[in-house]
Amino acid sequence: MNQLDFRGRHAVVTGGASGLGYGIAQRLIASGGSVTLWDRDETAAAQAARDLGPQAAALGVDVTRQAAVAEAVQSTLARAGRIDALVNSAGITGPNATVWDYPADAWREVMEVNVTGLFLCCREVVPHMRERGDGRIVNIASVAGKEGNPNASAYSASKAAVIALTKSLGKELAATGIRVNCVAPAAVKTAIFDQMTPGHIGFMLSKIPMGRFGTVEEVAALVGWLCTDECSFSTGAVFDLSGGRSTY
Repeated sequence: MNQLDFRGRHAVVTGGASGLGYGIAQRLIASGGSVTLWDRDETAAAQAARDLGPQAAALGVDVTRQAAVAEAVQSTLARAGRIDALVNSAGITGPNATVWDYPADAWREVMEVNVTGLFLCCREVVPHMRERGDGRIVNIASVAGKEGNPNASAYSASKAAVIALTKSLGKELAATGIRVNCVAPAAVKTAIFDQMTPGHIGFMLSKIPMGRFGTVEEVAALVGWLCTDECSFSTGAVFDLSGGRSTY
């Protein structure tokens, strides 16, 4: 493992109880930092924090509720004193179905979690970062947001929105010390696969020239770097982790 420098810094990782969020938190702690995990499953988040050790804390947070996010920011600042990085990893896939069969309520839920939740977290954390004149925001997008996966319209559309929001916010904050970027992985095998059909998983694998899924550790390594001071001249950018699938 290459050593990243996140010493003395504190990150909020949404969806941090498992999957990519947990792996990213692990990497940031290994890089000398501390983390607060925000997750709507408070019990799982608390266990994850215990597993991560004394540099981790946890809060039960429904990122789709502005009041809950605002309260979580204040609770995090009261405990940690600062938020140097925000990693928006919370997300759901929704069902696999064609557009004409896609349940409207499921569409709304995917958009609420993947887009509105991310927006609210940025909205509530950015003022603190602006006061300090420094910060890093990393949003987890997906190659699906660039190419659109069939039978995953809500997920694909939500991740396209994440990419666009990243670009907008990056430009808005470009003259400050805050950097805003996103990563667009191809499929990474985590518990989120439990929300997908075997056919859809097979489709995603067939599109990756390397012939394998990405790993949590590979995503965490890139996200970890994007949270450091070394990421100084990239903002509003999309970093692919696609095993050769993305070519633009």
